[in-house]
Amino acid sequence: MNKTFQLSTKELFHFIKKEKSSKKNWLNSIEITDGYYLLPVSSVFVENEQIIALLTKWRNQFVEVFPTQFEATISSTKTWLKNILLPSDRKILFLIVSNNGEFCGHIGLHLTDGEISVLEIDNVIKNPDIHVKGLMKLAMSSLIEWARTNLPVDSFRLKVFSDNHKAVAFYSRNGFREIERIALKREAGATSINFVPSSSIVDAEFVVMELSQEETVGDKLILTAGPSISQMEGYFAYDAAMNGWNSQWSKYLTEFEAEFAQYIGVKYAIATSSCTGALQISLLALGIGPGDEVIVPDVTWVATASAVRDVGATPVFCDIDLHTYNMDIVDCLSKVTDRTRAIMPVHLYGNPANMQDLLVFSKARGIHIIEDAAPAIGATINGQLVGSFGDFGCFSFQGAKLLVTGEGGMLVTDDAELYAKARKVSDQGRNPDRAFWIDGTGVKFKMSNVQAAIGLAQLRRCDLQVQMKQRLTSWYKYYLRDLNCIEFPEEYPNSKSIQWMTSIRVLENASKSRDELITYLRQNNIDTRVVFPSISSYPIWNNVNESGKNALILEKSALNLPSGVKLKKSEVEYICKKIIEGLS
Repeated sequence: MNKTFQLSTKELFHFIKKEKSSKKNWLNSIEITDGYYLLPVSSVFVENEQIIALLTKWRNQFVEVFPTQFEATISSTKTWLKNILLPSDRKILFLIVSNNGEFCGHIGLHLTDGEISVLEIDNVIKNPDIHVKGLMKLAMSSLIEWARTNLPVDSFRLKVFSDNHKAVAFYSRNGFREIERIALKREAGATSINFVPSSSIVDAEFVVMELSQEETVGDKLILTAGPSISQMEGYFAYDAAMNGWNSQWSKYLTEFEAEFAQYIGVKYAIATSSCTGALQISLLALGIGPGDEVIVPDVTWVATASAVRDVGATPVFCDIDLHTYNMDIVDCLSKVTDRTRAIMPVHLYGNPANMQDLLVFSKARGIHIIEDAAPAIGATINGQLVGSFGDFGCFSFQGAKLLVTGEGGMLVTDDAELYAKARKVSDQGRNPDRAFWIDGTGVKFKMSNVQAAIGLAQLRRCDLQVQMKQRLTSWYKYYLRDLNCIEFPEEYPNSKSIQWMTSIRVLENASKSRDELITYLRQNNIDTRVVFPSISSYPIWNNVNESGKNALILEKSALNLPSGVKLKKSEVEYICKKIIEGLS
């Protein structure tokens, strides 16, 4: 976890600080409150004499709060900016700016080393000429919330001289608590004074403070989902909207498809308007249609089966494994007939299906595999990413998924011939060698360039978001570890779920039913959602189907808990407390 946190933090800091355009630098700003923003100190300020002079002035006015104390000059500030702050992948500084162009101070973050993921608040300076009540508190809160939204931070800390009583009191009022003190000795140089840690001589002390987890939770509804959108997504989307036309109409589409294929570990990818579209393109590319059967799990989103129906084939429903929520292989194999052309396993809620057994069977019988990996970007089996096992893999970027583009999907394959067929189907059946000539079956399920721009940024932050999801489930399992009337889904051996949705099943020995628990949680401002019902029981199919035994059990007993990547540990603790209360 810490390795991904370190790498992702460095990449985000670098992306923000490298900007050389004032206009685009404002795209990377963070809103504090109406009329005030945190504006990144980026490359755009290297030759800005006004900013250099202001930073120099503040440095000298507040020299006593810095561990390295010297008289700053225009030249030394410019050198610090060019050679220390901007090249560092561990530091970022934001100016506090008003709509009127007033510079009200600055505040920064520093990435520290260690076993846990820590960001240190530093360079907190308020312009003494600006008097806006509560602005520094709001600026710090906004910066912390931004970091929590985009990075899996375990702790926020800061260091302050123990005799800086005003600062210590300010941080204490804003939720920081002392956790240790560091003895310092004073080293005098030719032009500066440095305070460095000491085990014997004590000339001063640093108070190390950490943000307390104590906060009010439960006053507003905690939702089941919510994406992480960083400056990168906004920047790319802006560029696509302003410049992504004519010769650059597919700039982000091309990059997104190429990088997604590389990420999954396959040769080809086609961006689509949805995972449903990707599934339908896959079926058409495989020549599946009327008279054919495709086996799908009985617990999934309806699109898995409706895509089969919409190409004229028949969906055949198999039961699920009650412990993993995924396709039951034994029941699946019992449903195979001489009309079975494909099996469509779903990696439900980010948990990989039993692909190893399924592949052995399907290859022996010449049955195609289309992976519905809609909710499982980043999930692995023996280290191999899901979506790369079957003839095709299909993914979703709908707004509640791990990676989001609002709506959207991706089709992937490692087979050149199947890719050519799928590409033609996805382009309305257009002949690639003859302008506007349609000589094949086709559909129009295309993604826009603006959506692809957001998707590209999301993809570059994929591993980070996977770990943020997995961290949430680890919190749930910890706080609910002694509750014996619930079960979490299991993973197959050598599989790793991304925990897109943290789910639990309420067992028969619980004091409340699943639906009663949902009502109780809602009364306490906790949103949940039921798992998918047995889709074979929908009245939309052409034939009458018998629902799977386990599918019927699951639809009455399982629920998805709040699982947005921005969820705080304190919120998970509150949710778990209410689950325990509700089932006691």
